[in-house]
Amino acid sequence: MTEKAIILALCLLYYFVPDAHCGIDRPRGVPASKASYYKPGETFKCITDGKTIPFEYINDDYCDCDDGSDEPGTSACPMMMFYCENKGHKPEYILSSRYNDGICDCCDGSDEFGGEKIQCQNFCEEIGRKDREDRERLILLQTEGFKVKLSYIQLGQSLQQEKKARLTEIASEKDTYEKLKTDLEAKKNEAEAPEKEAKEKHEKAWEEEKEKKKAVKERETALMAFDEIDANDDQHVEIHEMLLHPEFDIDSDGTVSHDEAKEYLEELERAGQDEFLEKIWPNIKEIFKSKKFSDDVKEVETTESTTEQKEPEVKPQPKRDNWAKHEYGDDDDEDEEEDDEELEDEDYDATTPPPPVEEVPEDKMPDYDEETQKLIDAAEQARNEFNDADRKVKDTENEINTVRQYLDIDFGPEFEYGSLKGQCFEMTDREYTYKLCPFDKASQRPKNGGSETSLGNWGHWSGSEADKYSAMKYEKGQNCWSGPDRSVEVILQCGTENLLLSASEPSRCEYRFDFATPARCIDPATLQPSPKDTHDEL
Repeated sequence: MTEKAIILALCLLYYFVPDAHCGIDRPRGVPASKASYYKPGETFKCITDGKTIPFEYINDDYCDCDDGSDEPGTSACPMMMFYCENKGHKPEYILSSRYNDGICDCCDGSDEFGGEKIQCQNFCEEIGRKDREDRERLILLQTEGFKVKLSYIQLGQSLQQEKKARLTEIASEKDTYEKLKTDLEAKKNEAEAPEKEAKEKHEKAWEEEKEKKKAVKERETALMAFDEIDANDDQHVEIHEMLLHPEFDIDSDGTVSHDEAKEYLEELERAGQDEFLEKIWPNIKEIFKSKKFSDDVKEVETTESTTEQKEPEVKPQPKRDNWAKHEYGDDDDEDEEEDDEELEDEDYDATTPPPPVEEVPEDKMPDYDEETQKLIDAAEQARNEFNDADRKVKDTENEINTVRQYLDIDFGPEFEYGSLKGQCFEMTDREYTYKLCPFDKASQRPKNGGSETSLGNWGHWSGSEADKYSAMKYEKGQNCWSGPDRSVEVILQCGTENLLLSASEPSRCEYRFDFATPARCIDPATLQPSPKDTHDEL
């Protein structure tokens, strides 16, 4: 046997990875960075504890080292890792238990050595080429998206500075308006005092006037009742006259007795006008029923009913003959024109109702006098000025709150997501149209029309601890029937434009949106592959 054949046999015996001319390189399952630990012909030191064993024990399918470093290319030691070199693609580690298990795990097939169970093809070049193509597309996408992201960063930072500057400005405006409001409030109070006094004086005078009118009207009503009850016009109301009014029938037996009439006469036999007004009228005014008034109402109703049934009489208008014109000359033409105009006016008056006259209620307070009105106008102007200042104070307070709420939002480490605030994006599937308004809300509505359902309001960033800005959480949406409030997890990915890509409901009332945005893109320089693999742990 030649020396070369002997070396190759040793390679196979100890599961070594031969070099280009089949020289001894390193044991199978060991990365190049660890090859210095494995030197053929010498004793081997276990990497962790330094225990020495003969080199022939390497990859002999028996675990001699506690750390398993003597069996990098077998499954003898539990929880060890086997190194796939995968030339043409990228190296990787697999569990040693997968070594020679009849399944090709490494793309170069090195985990199934010897061909006892299965022959593995080396397809590292194929998947490596596809991986490189995908990587190139990813780098291109990140490159284009990152360019847009840079403008987003600039815009987001500019918005932050504008908001901060506006916050300082509006706070100063608020101080100015508050001082003005204080001054105008004092001016208002000063103007309202004489206004109040003058209005109260006017209203008091009007109340007194109303009381006087009421008293006069009450007296007139009482005198009318006195005259009506005084049937014999002797200026006295007597018991026999009271008997004629059935409203004085206390026991409702159909007749007014002598005692009932006398009771209403305050036990008097007869009462004069003064006694009637003072003692009797206050007790009967609520029950007294005027026969005269009732008869007058019936007469008016009868007259109106009769008038409605009669047709208005239309008299024929006389016409002038031609001989009359000849007899009286041209002057009659002028008279005829005047007559015609009068007839036209009469016809108009007969068919056109007069405009309604607005009646002023008797109890309506008269207008204020000129001096009082001046005081009212001055106070009203002071109130308007104060209200205007007060409104400005409230407007500035609202704007301050709005700006602070904006500044409290986390728009990313470089404010790259700030430009999304105030925008909304939609996508439609077979049933619904979904809407995402970043940092505001998420919703859905039926595709064919219907009301919008809240899926959640902006809550917080919900990405992993290592990548906080990879996802958004929208919560406290419309409650599901017999279920939780709706919520949405928005998964972000790099894109050259803002686009709501998809919407789904993985769990009941818990939705997922996929959203592409340049704000999620990263510097493509960080994606370039490293010149060599540095992941060399066993």
